[in-house]
This record gives sequence, structure tokens and C-alpha cells, in this order.
Amino acid sequence: MDISSFLDNIIFLNLLAITIFYWASLIYSNFKFLAKIGLYGNICANFLIFCLLALRWLTFGYFPLSNLYESLMFLAWAITLITLIIQDRAKISLIGSVSTPISLFVTGFASLSLPESMQAPAPLVPALKSNWLMMHVTVMMLSYASLIVGSLLGIFFLVLYKSQKEKVTLKGNSLGAEFTSSRLPDVALYQAQPLEEYSTLVGQVDLKETSFMSQGRLNLLESIDNLSYRTISFGFPLLTIGIISGAVWANEAWGSYWSWDPKETWALITWLVFASYLHARIIKSWQGEKPAIIASFGFVVVWICYLGVNFLGKGLHTYGQIF
Repeated sequence: MDISSFLDNIIFLNLLAITIFYWASLIYSNFKFLAKIGLYGNICANFLIFCLLALRWLTFGYFPLSNLYESLMFLAWAITLITLIIQDRAKISLIGSVSTPISLFVTGFASLSLPESMQAPAPLVPALKSNWLMMHVTVMMLSYASLIVGSLLGIFFLVLYKSQKEKVTLKGNSLGAEFTSSRLPDVALYQAQPLEEYSTLVGQVDLKETSFMSQGRLNLLESIDNLSYRTISFGFPLLTIGIISGAVWANEAWGSYWSWDPKETWALITWLVFASYLHARIIKSWQGEKPAIIASFGFVVVWICYLGVNFLGKGLHTYGQIF
């Protein structure tokens, strides 16, 4: 067994153990050490994936984003990195319990499902022999990771929200009917505030009179909603930069900025979905259920954009065709 295969196995087992510890921390919330083990395990997983990619880069002399295996491993690295950054800022350990299973699935699919021929390094195709490879693909992968994590938080918000929907009552208004009916006091101010002050801002809508759940659960919903928004807000500009840089690279490689290739088309659809999410949050001041539904839809669209080209047919971007 070579060192790459060894690292593959260690990374997968590490993420599996982390997932178990994170989920155990949800069940046994009094045992704080479970979440800490998950956090340190995530740091370890991130470092191991970095070592794997760096090893391939040093050994084979090209930036390790040339095939589907390397792309999946880079995505897993980016997801663990985004998770660690959010956890460090927000101090909410359950974020890892939501995103780590995705990293586990991605690494498992890359290591266990892809044939060895697709995992093995191969000479770059002519279109990839460009300095744009590092710029365009790295930015796109980081944007995918950010949008996936942000969308996952939106899905998690919906799960918590729906579980309490029948119990939710605002002073004369049903939160279950319309959490988003109340305007935020000021979106610019809300964005600028530290996370711990978010509940105070939303409190101007008078959520303190709720009789449906503890204030702690309410604060958790608010925090997850805010984190989802901030993470997607980080990923969207990266997606925009990635699409623009890809268009410039496409013109250099193929003589056309836009060819309506399946990957390009789905990248545009992804951009439109998350643009509508941010439009709803910033312009319409939506908060809660409705934007979370858009984010949930965006989660599916991102995966179609990322892997769909490998399943749905050949195109200019199909370097890791599965079928």
C-alpha cells in the first residue's frame, strides 16, 4: 500500500469517527468533550487532506485539480476548512455534525467508489496546461464548498423550524405561517454586528414573547439563519469570480468566452439561484423559512453543477467522465 492509499484510508476513518463524535455530542449534550474531539478531528482531517494533495503536487508536478478524484478531495478539504472557520467564529459545535457527513461522503466516494484509473494521476490535457488552472478551479471549488455548507445550514434551519412550527406563536402572528413577515430593522446594520448581537437586533421584532420554545432554542435558530446567510454571502462572490475567470480562460483555450457547455449552463443556474437568495435577504429583507427554502434548493443545484456534467453527458469540462 503506497502512502496515498494509506492517507486515503486514514482520512476516511478519521471523518467517520468525527461524524460519530459530532452526532454523539447532539444526543449527549452534557458531554462537552465530544464536540471538542470532533473539532480536533476535523483539524486533523483538514491537515491530512492537505498533505495528500500536496504530495500529489510535489510528486507529479502539477496542481492537483486535474481529475475527479483530486477535485473531490479538494472539495472535502475546502468543506472542512469552511467548517472550522465557522465553528471558530460562531462557537456552535453542531455545525460540524451537519457538514462533516458531507466530507465523509465525498472522500468515501473518491476513495472507494471511483475506479483506480480515475484516481491515478495522468498527464494534463492541453486545455488544462495553463496558469488559469490554479486560479479558476481553486476559486470555484472554494465557492462550491461555501455554498454547500451555507445551504446545509439552511436545510438544518428548516429541520429545526419545522419541528417547532406548530408550537410557534408571535404576538398575534404565527411564526409557522410567516417567520419572514417582519422586516429586519436594518440589513446593513445586521450584517455589521457580531453574531452574539444578532438576537438583540431581531429582538426588535419582539421575539421575547414567544411561548413555543426556550430562548436558547430561538437564539440557535437565529444564529443558524445568520450563519447560513454569511456563508452563502462569502461563497457567492467566489462563484462570480470563478465564472468570470473561467470565461476568460475559455476564450484563451477554445476561442469563445461562453459556449453553453453543460458545466457553464449549470454554473449560470447556480449563480441565479444564489443571486435570488441574496436578493431576498438584502432587498426584500427576508429572514427564516423562505430564504432557507431557496438555500435548500441551491444545495441540489450546486451538486448538479459540480457532478452533473459527469453523469448527464459529455462536454468541454468533462475530464472525469464516470460513464
